[in-house]
Amino acid sequence: MSANGQNRHTRTNRLARKLAVAGTGAAVLALPLIGATTASAATPATPAAATTATTAATTYPDNLDGWIRESLDIMAQHGIPGTYEGIHRNIMRESSGNPLAINNWDINAINGTPSKGLLQVIDPTFQAYHVEGTSWDPYDPVANITAACNYAADRYGSMDNVFSAY
Repeated sequence: MSANGQNRHTRTNRLARKLAVAGTGAAVLALPLIGATTASAATPATPAAATTATTAATTYPDNLDGWIRESLDIMAQHGIPGTYEGIHRNIMRESSGNPLAINNWDINAINGTPSKGLLQVIDPTFQAYHVEGTSWDPYDPVANITAACNYAADRYGSMDNVFSAY
């Protein structure tokens, strides 16, 4: 994947994002300890409070919109920048929204590592930029988007800064 004149950022950005996420995670873990001062404080007073206290798992539709939204939520948890519009624009250019797309004709394919999935990621890049909590299958739409956005963030600052093959 070439830079095509885009500014390259050092790998320290990736480390900084991981440190920021780790610091945020520690603060979130400490919050329940700060608020609970007695045993009764942890027990909801009413059934409505119990419902409010329980967080429902977010479900996403099994389509391009859902895959992008799920990826954005995972990216937010890991400090990976990007917007719906930037991701969607690049998906439409790279695969027209087909999660099973594969490029069997470019230099990557000739070298034995074809680009795959929604954002046309080669296996070594997918493995290097895989995001914890997603599938290791490069054809998995959410894993493909999230790994590609992690790569783009490391190289270009964000997937939003990518306007051609990357």
